[in-house]
Amino acid sequence: MGTCVRFGLAAIVAVLGIGVGSGGMTASATTPSDPPVVSVPVHMDVSPPLGSLEPANYNFESALGNDRPAKPVPTRGGDAPVGGTSPTPPAKTAPAVGTSFEGIGRGLPGYSVFAAPPDPNGAVGPNHYVEVVNTDYAVFNKSGTLLYGPVPINTVFSGFGGGCERDNDGDPTVLYDRNSDRWLISQFAVTTTRYLNCVAVSTSPDPLGTYYRYSYSYTDFPDYPKFGIWPDGYYVSMNMFAGGTTFSGGRACSYDRAKMLTGQAATQQCFSTGINYGGLLPSTVDGSRLPPAGAPDYFVALDTNSTLVSWKFHVDWSTPANSTFTGPNSLNVAPYTMACGGGTCIPQPGTTQRLDSLADRLMYRLAYRNFGDHEALVVNHSVTAGSSVGVRWYELRVSSGNLSLFQQGTYAPDSNFRWMGSIAMDQAGNMGLGYSVSSSTLAPSIRYTGRLASDPLGTMPQGEGTIIAGTGSQNNGLSRWGDYTSMVVDPFDDCTFWYTNEYLNANGSFNWSTRVGTFKFPNCSSVPDFSLAVTPSSQSVVQGAGTSYSVAISPSSGFNASVSLDLSGLPSGAGFSFGPNPATSSSTLTVTTTASTPAGTYPLTITGASGALSHTAAAVLVVTTPVSPDYAVSVSPSSRTVIAGASAGYTITISPVGGFSGPVALSVSGLPSGASGAFSPNPATNSSVLTVTTTTGMAPTNATFTITGVSGGLSHSTTATLVVTAPTPATVSCSPASGSVRRNGVVKCTWTPGSNSSFSGWTTARFTPTSSTNPSQSFTATTIGSASIVAQWTDGGVTKSQTFTYTVTRR
Repeated sequence: MGTCVRFGLAAIVAVLGIGVGSGGMTASATTPSDPPVVSVPVHMDVSPPLGSLEPANYNFESALGNDRPAKPVPTRGGDAPVGGTSPTPPAKTAPAVGTSFEGIGRGLPGYSVFAAPPDPNGAVGPNHYVEVVNTDYAVFNKSGTLLYGPVPINTVFSGFGGGCERDNDGDPTVLYDRNSDRWLISQFAVTTTRYLNCVAVSTSPDPLGTYYRYSYSYTDFPDYPKFGIWPDGYYVSMNMFAGGTTFSGGRACSYDRAKMLTGQAATQQCFSTGINYGGLLPSTVDGSRLPPAGAPDYFVALDTNSTLVSWKFHVDWSTPANSTFTGPNSLNVAPYTMACGGGTCIPQPGTTQRLDSLADRLMYRLAYRNFGDHEALVVNHSVTAGSSVGVRWYELRVSSGNLSLFQQGTYAPDSNFRWMGSIAMDQAGNMGLGYSVSSSTLAPSIRYTGRLASDPLGTMPQGEGTIIAGTGSQNNGLSRWGDYTSMVVDPFDDCTFWYTNEYLNANGSFNWSTRVGTFKFPNCSSVPDFSLAVTPSSQSVVQGAGTSYSVAISPSSGFNASVSLDLSGLPSGAGFSFGPNPATSSSTLTVTTTASTPAGTYPLTITGASGALSHTAAAVLVVTTPVSPDYAVSVSPSSRTVIAGASAGYTITISPVGGFSGPVALSVSGLPSGASGAFSPNPATNSSVLTVTTTTGMAPTNATFTITGVSGGLSHSTTATLVVTAPTPATVSCSPASGSVRRNGVVKCTWTPGSNSSFSGWTTARFTPTSSTNPSQSFTATTIGSASIVAQWTDGGVTKSQTFTYTVTRR
């Protein structure tokens, strides 16, 4: 039985007015086109300064014709009534709008709208606000002054080459990576295959500076990419379509953040959810306090009408095979009905045109914050609320390493339709929720609300504010209304919410504007402060040896003083030092032990003090007794498949313990007849490569062999598998294959390779060209009389040829 899936393609509808569809589709289970875990090298370089790039009045030909239908995401189960939310107490007055300015769109001088929907997304840093839309971006200062752009997003990939430079296809994201003081700008390139995710990471804190550029490649169409920042990676979710049309499953990937921040070649690791899930969101860290060391990134999606579903993504860049993507795990929530059944029903004044709710998925972002005593994540989606639509929001918390529901609510204070929300938390635990609002008498507008950490659970009682009231309705058959909006928190004070969304200032289509607005709850303190973080969270040391930890000091609200550091919890015979101390941004904690330090596990407390401020961070020291020198032998990969006559390589790793440092002599046994092995180097101290060579005539086999390492009286072994398959021969064909050919007639010839073959070339008589090394070649008869075409190639090292004979006639 097929699974009914709803899927979302963040479509760019060209101004040519080509319509879009959002109907459901039936999909059967398919095998993902990429493996469950991939580690792919990418192209990267540094772009020129933005100031040297093209101006805002560019030719927008690349957006025209990029019409892709909006596909819904997978949902399972039927609709259920909304329920389970707490009563909303009398509303208070919302905090006033602070900064408010026009973003990219109609109303920004020199900018013309060429496509829809805009998919507005923004990020705020210490001194800048960067906004992206389909398919442009701009940089503002925090007062709203336009500093650069708008320009096409692929401008930042100028000189990079390939689809990222050539295509400007949208589905953009911009993020400010607070803990590295860098910016990330992304969009996909899907006009031609292979499909690409294009990612640019700034080389400095200045978004107007240069960028490292990366392209990540996929066989299936990577729709609706959503990014999150985590200490060990830039995480992204995508909805994959085989051939660009058939849903093949949700995909979660991690890009190597540490390498991308320094411009090194950076790989990705990916997992597939299968076809039952799409529209996942990765969590992204807000605030200066990082997740606990080694914590996985969390992914969440809608499941049935009474559950969310989550996964934990742990990435291991050193040993990719150790990476895990655990889930799905269900989270029971109050029953809900997707707004508009997941489709289009939002009314507007003066028109029968309805707007798309995009209620079949969670809305960006899944915002994570570590408060020290608990970890919280907030997210939202659009649901039916009586006769209208409201925003269902959740606070999830991490409990024993898993997500659990802490509170939930549906914000729908009146009969207006509220949808397309985005939610975040400030450092005080207050929530800010922004959204679109519309009705048959209210033009689509941008509003916000929120709750204090002390408010009753499940409520948003802090009143409703308006960033801008729209004065136009969208019409002419255009139902798409963004695919996401963006609520972020200012890293300077960790209190001010920045929100961007779209609106119209006149009736029409392809005439959207965006607005950026801020607000702040008065109970959120902007007193200068700092927090401490220690990495790694645990270190193991042998009695008599030493180890070290890195202590990060993260300022907030303008804190710029030095911090004095101290340590408690060490066992007897152990000592410590900090360098530097006092410190302003980071310090290295060095711990030493003696031979008499008792073995055991010791909780450590690092204390930082600056004036009246004092904060702590926890770490663990594990002291062990010395062990006898020894080693282990391991092999990667554990199995290789080759064609008879080819070679296979295995990496042998020697892992020392107890101070072992001697050479290890390696040998191999159990290889099948016709195969031989050689190690380089041998003996080895750290690693060696075993090359297994097969012969052309050996029989197909599946053999397990043994690798043994010997050093003195120590001997250890491991096993691996060699699968040998028979080669397939090459084939040659010509059309016609023989007979008469008129003068100036054409013979078309093709050489098709086998599994272990190479083409040498064609030689001809009475044909031109007289020779060629192109496997597919057309030959023209030139001289009357006997003629021939000869193909030459090798199969498994054996030289072969085939002759085609003809008679060239006058006519």
